Amino acid sequence: MCEIIDERKKKKDEKAREKELRKVKALEKEKERAALKAQQEKDEANAEELKAQQEKDGSSGSQKKKSHKRDDASEENPEEFVDPETPLGERKRLSSQMAKQYSPAAVEKSWYTWWEKSDFFKADAKSSKPPFAIVLPPPNVTGVLHIGHALTVAIEDTIIRWKRMSGYNALWVPGMDHAGIATQTVVEKKLFREKGLTRQDHTREEFVNEVWKWKDEKSCTILTQLRRLGASLDWSRECFTMDEQRSKAVTETFVRLFKEGLIYRDIRLVHWDCHLKTAVSDDEVEYMDIKETRRLDVPGYEKQVEFGLLTSFAYPLEGGLGEEVVVATTRVETMLGDTAIAVHPDDARYKHLHGKFAVHPFNGRRLPIICDGTLVDPEFGTGCVKITPAHDPNDCELGKRHNLEFINIFTDDGKINTNGGAEFTGMPRFEAREALVEALKKQGLYRGVESKEMRLGLCQRTRDVIEPMIRPQWYLNCTIMAKEALNVAESKKLEFIPKQYTAEWARWLGNIRDWCISRQLWWGHRLPAWYACLEEDERREFGAYNDHWIVARTEEEARKEAAEKFGGKFELTQDEDVLDTWFSSGIFPLSSLGWPDEETDDLKAFYPTSLIETGHDILFFWVARMVMMGMKLSNEVPFSKVYLHPMIRDAHGRKMSKSRGNVIDPIEVIEGATLDALRERLEEGNLDKKEVETAKEEKRLDFPDGIPECGVDALRFALVSYTAQSEKINLDIKRVVGYRQWCNKLWNAVRFALIRLGDGYAPPPPTTMMILSLETMPLSCQWILSVLNKAISKTVESLNAFDLSEAANTVYAWWQYQFCDVFIEAIKPYFANAPLAASERAHAQDVLWISLETGLRLLHPFMPFVTEELWQRLPSHKDCERKASIMICDYPSNVENWRNDKVEKEMETVLATIKCIRALRAELLEKHKNERLPAFAVCENKVTSEIVKSHELEIRTLANLSSLEVVLKGEHAAAASAGSAVETVNENLKVYLKVDRAINTEAEQEKLRNKIAELEKQKNKLERMMSASGYQDKVPAHIKEDNATKLAKILQELDFFAKECSPDQTGNTTTVNEIVLRRFMEEEEEEAKKKK
Repeated sequence: MCEIIDERKKKKDEKAREKELRKVKALEKEKERAALKAQQEKDEANAEELKAQQEKDGSSGSQKKKSHKRDDASEENPEEFVDPETPLGERKRLSSQMAKQYSPAAVEKSWYTWWEKSDFFKADAKSSKPPFAIVLPPPNVTGVLHIGHALTVAIEDTIIRWKRMSGYNALWVPGMDHAGIATQTVVEKKLFREKGLTRQDHTREEFVNEVWKWKDEKSCTILTQLRRLGASLDWSRECFTMDEQRSKAVTETFVRLFKEGLIYRDIRLVHWDCHLKTAVSDDEVEYMDIKETRRLDVPGYEKQVEFGLLTSFAYPLEGGLGEEVVVATTRVETMLGDTAIAVHPDDARYKHLHGKFAVHPFNGRRLPIICDGTLVDPEFGTGCVKITPAHDPNDCELGKRHNLEFINIFTDDGKINTNGGAEFTGMPRFEAREALVEALKKQGLYRGVESKEMRLGLCQRTRDVIEPMIRPQWYLNCTIMAKEALNVAESKKLEFIPKQYTAEWARWLGNIRDWCISRQLWWGHRLPAWYACLEEDERREFGAYNDHWIVARTEEEARKEAAEKFGGKFELTQDEDVLDTWFSSGIFPLSSLGWPDEETDDLKAFYPTSLIETGHDILFFWVARMVMMGMKLSNEVPFSKVYLHPMIRDAHGRKMSKSRGNVIDPIEVIEGATLDALRERLEEGNLDKKEVETAKEEKRLDFPDGIPECGVDALRFALVSYTAQSEKINLDIKRVVGYRQWCNKLWNAVRFALIRLGDGYAPPPPTTMMILSLETMPLSCQWILSVLNKAISKTVESLNAFDLSEAANTVYAWWQYQFCDVFIEAIKPYFANAPLAASERAHAQDVLWISLETGLRLLHPFMPFVTEELWQRLPSHKDCERKASIMICDYPSNVENWRNDKVEKEMETVLATIKCIRALRAELLEKHKNERLPAFAVCENKVTSEIVKSHELEIRTLANLSSLEVVLKGEHAAAASAGSAVETVNENLKVYLKVDRAINTEAEQEKLRNKIAELEKQKNKLERMMSASGYQDKVPAHIKEDNATKLAKILQELDFFAKECSPDQTGNTTTVNEIVLRRFMEEEEEEAKKKK
């Protein structure tokens, strides 16, 4: 099956390549046609007019340049921009020219198979490197991966790639979960939909074979998806929770825990799913609060069922004297199993009934009237409570206290059994509810109905209404294990990220109950428990005697033990039940490394593992059980850190649900999908017709134009960036699209760099790269290395704290706002024909290469595909061989001599100046934003003046100025005219932009007032924070220091602006612009007088 999918993928890739080639060719043809048309127009035009036009607009040079570009374009070979076909498993063959636009499909092609074949993902158990191991939360084999799985992959692959590049022996174990209930349910639906057959129409062996077929098909799809997402899993260690080794581990665990007395069998009230015909654990039940009467869909019922009704009816007393007791219930059908009526012992109304009996109207059963002060509240209702010990948790406890009869009235599929009486036998429980109301009315016992608030238990998997039922089940005593799990969290041997879940951990484990581990399913690990029926047994039903159970690793071992225990003749039968899926998942960190074979190399090298990463919704389903069982079986905490990611919801904050139709397939985001394709895919699933129509409408509303192609890297980066939201992620595809556009910016940045570096460029050798002569470099080169060094330190610090969102944002900010927006623009003059020193160009080239190469390594764990492709295109050192792939290079680390606080401070002034000039340009020029204009800077002191003067080139280049004059305050500035706009950079610097038009002084004054208001707002916020209770004791010192610095700076700026806005001698507030204009007018008047 995997080979078929690979073949399909190959054909798809070929089609994509052909499509790309056709696009390029079409583009070139269009260019040729445009060039030909332009040439014809040129020939037809009058030579004199053309010459005059050229003289008028000075476009001769640009026309020649355009013509030259058209000639170059016509000479381009489209094949040079398309990657050659790469044989499967070989390193990707790149085109001789970079494509002019980033294409996710083209970039992501071929790299993964080469990585995998080259064993880059493989960990070595014999390595001397420090180990770092995580296990992939095994996805269920119920279908395809959804966007939540993509989040898991994005987070874990980021961590494992970073650790691998940081010198660790990094192991990421892949696996899949058999998912008992979920998988059996989807296969049953599939069989019924395709063949009209139920599970009961097959033998157990036949049905299990059908599930194995499903597993083989879906696991192949899932494995393909994991590879598509770039997951660098060690595929040589792939496992499945029901493969031979994992099954061996499950059996060993059950046997050991049984022998220790922790696993036992008991008859108890359980949560029963009538649709699945199995018990489910407490944690698999969700509760719905019903405030008023409402109807709900229930599996197996065509009509909706009404809930939130309290029905009252009477039980006649024995003796036929006409006396009765009235009871009320939200579950009328359970009255068929009533075995008593309880009243409060101090309730005077019923003291005369103590010890008497009521009579059941449908079966004549005598119901004793008993006293119970624990359950009965005399103030509620009539003060009489019907007691159904076999179908209610509270009644069950009361039944045990009073030794009542427990009568089960339901079959496994929720129909009334023979204990309910012939009139109702075979009725589904909620149909019986209606029938009983009618029957009570006929007998004159019905006393009315009213709305009643209630909590309704629903199965997480099927949404069936949970029915409390008395059933024999297997249980695991968790009390001692839970205490040990609590202790390791309290002693910090187990750390939770985010820390808020430590309290949740304590709350849940402090209230833990024994775990019901058996399930009445066919798919799963069958219990290694055999019941011995002895010749002399009076009761012949299966499981009648609790001491007749034999637990063993094999049937042979069980027979041997039974013979030793019982001696004579016996019949041995294995329990039909299977184990709860979470039982095998709970030992996954151990079993995935080879346990129970104690001496495996993997166990020695990688256990305990380093980290478990999963959604916070299964903290107790999975994480708690791994800790409890791992410690019990190995005497060690299976991991030291628990990273819990948010749950993904749709853009509207709604939970993703298949029936709602808002579940997103990551492949749809990666490859893009039309609305029709999104809607068609819904019909391929297991939804019923009603759900499909609902889902289609949801798709139409959310994606009217479909989902654009975003690629793996953009999806992964968006998901990791979202992790700052600790509880839930409202996923907006537009954000993913934004990161896809950012990939295009990276692509073009590297294209620019390769052009500027040139074909013959060779980067400095690694030995000299760290000891560059920084002091001789241009400011922009010194600055980009310093801020890169700072970005490296902050990224590594964030990764070490597992703050992946902050790490991603740091890398993004350096690339976007410092490298692309500033550095690339600032160094352009060094590559122009201007007469600049060759050494400055050489410095710019070296720093450009270093920044790119280091920046790509910094980004790689987050965006593996585009970084690999771009890194492979960079020129390499001549005298030394570089590593084969970026993913096995060293992760960037701090380079102390790159740090330059003085340069960063100077550049801060430069960038603030540029920002102010750009703001003026955007505000005043509108249609002529790119027009090159003169400007001048007025400095308060010589230090500021020297900084601005020494970096005039950077300011002119990045602010697009024709000239920049720098003057000290008080000096004559010829540029200060009525056509100049002013902006304050800081307390030491103002900039003026000559725009040759009148300035709106009122608007300038309003701008100044807004600035002051904003500063006041920031000041108040900081002061509130710093004066809050516990601030001095709880906030880290470095944060308090940062806040104090911020506050001091804000106060300084406020003081400065207050002076700028201070009233003049006439009492009027004067803006800076008004001062400049007044001074200019005075000078003009003086000049006019002199001329006269």
